[in-house]
Amino acid sequence: MTAIALPRAATLFERNYMVHRRMWIIIFSGFFEPLFYLFSMGIGLGHFVGKVPGPNGSLISYSSFIAPALLATAAMNGAIYDASSVFWKMKYAKLYDAVLATPVGPAEVAVGETSWALFRGLLYGIAFLGTVAALGLVHSALAVFALPTALLIGFAFAGAGVAAATFMRTWQDFELLNLVQLPMFLFSATFYPLSVYPHAIQIIVRCTPLYNATALMRALMLGAVGPYQLVNATYLVVMGLIGLRIASRRVDKLLLN
Repeated sequence: MTAIALPRAATLFERNYMVHRRMWIIIFSGFFEPLFYLFSMGIGLGHFVGKVPGPNGSLISYSSFIAPALLATAAMNGAIYDASSVFWKMKYAKLYDAVLATPVGPAEVAVGETSWALFRGLLYGIAFLGTVAALGLVHSALAVFALPTALLIGFAFAGAGVAAATFMRTWQDFELLNLVQLPMFLFSATFYPLSVYPHAIQIIVRCTPLYNATALMRALMLGAVGPYQLVNATYLVVMGLIGLRIASRRVDKLLLN
């Protein structure tokens, strides 16, 4: 993506901001799902679960264990939920047909929409991090890197979400997205340590994007950072770049054909 294209992509980001600034409650709607999980599972069920082993083997409260995973989930939700918006703009509102009448091209459309989805994921991360910090669930000064990490998670899932939206034909196709997103949320060591799964399942879980996001966020918030976190971060960067590349190609093909 050339430097000249970035200011044009920013105009689409600005357009999304202008639309949503009077409907801010829509932006934060996806923030409440992981928050409710934190209160019901972490605080409610956590009272009966007691202590669980953290990344470095030390015992921590169940709330402290799931809070980083839910923070990663909040950043993911913010990015993924915007995929339906891209689908609506492309298939029904025909917004991008009007956009192409301006100097903005298909590649800038992909970058602008991905940037907005990334920003939405960051907002979710900020709100959720403030909540868990107020609840005393942050145990390390390394948590200052949680927001950049939320931005990285948003980038990874924003590219993938926008790319996926370009393959959708009807609203029913989004059920396939839920079919992937929900099991990934439940089984990416979100509520249980990875060690509870059989070895074969552990290998599969380690390959999922949300697990890598969760492992990175958990290591930062609990102060258990090691070399493996470089693998987590690299995974998310590569995923975001691949998603952005696919989204750019697909938007170019759909809008110019």
